[in-house]
Amino acid sequence: MDLCQSCGMPLQSEDDFGTNENGGRNLDYCRFCFQRGRFTDEGITMEEKIEKNIEIAKRMRMSEETARTMATTTIPHLKRWKK
Repeated sequence: MDLCQSCGMPLQSEDDFGTNENGGRNLDYCRFCFQRGRFTDEGITMEEKIEKNIEIAKRMRMSEETARTMATTTIPHLKRWKK
């Protein structure tokens, strides 16, 4: 399964993918992270992205502990955040 290389969201259907500047589908990033060739949260740090993902997961009724574990073990290994 493909994952968004910014937030780790599974990319399962055509609607999940972000878009390039020309409107074409971007294969690396989801629609929440990447639209029209730009990151929707440009300038965010990896640490801020981890905290943002934790808050989103908690709103989806995931425990903070589980959300933190998932975010801290996934996000640093994604294409956008690799140093």
